[in-house]
Amino acid sequence: MSGVPSRTDAQRAEALQRALEARRERARLRAALREGTVTAVQVIEGAAENPTWASLRVVWLLESLPRIGPVRAERIMTSLAIASSRRIQGLGDRQRAGLIAALGGTS
Repeated sequence: MSGVPSRTDAQRAEALQRALEARRERARLRAALREGTVTAVQVIEGAAENPTWASLRVVWLLESLPRIGPVRAERIMTSLAIASSRRIQGLGDRQRAGLIAALGGTS
């Protein structure tokens, strides 16, 4: 028997709804980042209040920005010693400050 608890149909439906809303929020955020209505620095600093933003991978955030692709995102993360699997909520103080500085914000 697996260690995963069984869920009721209502619990499954609720989990599916939460997942759908999280995907929609990420899509809205990606569009806002590309349009420039939200900055990456705002996302990093606002992650403490927004659990959806906090759970984003740093590489996803960087690649969502204009003029930053996979290669440039990897260079930024390597220079700051940020693992490719790191999420925004898991950044250390120095990594967070370095990332904000690399993106042109103030820290």
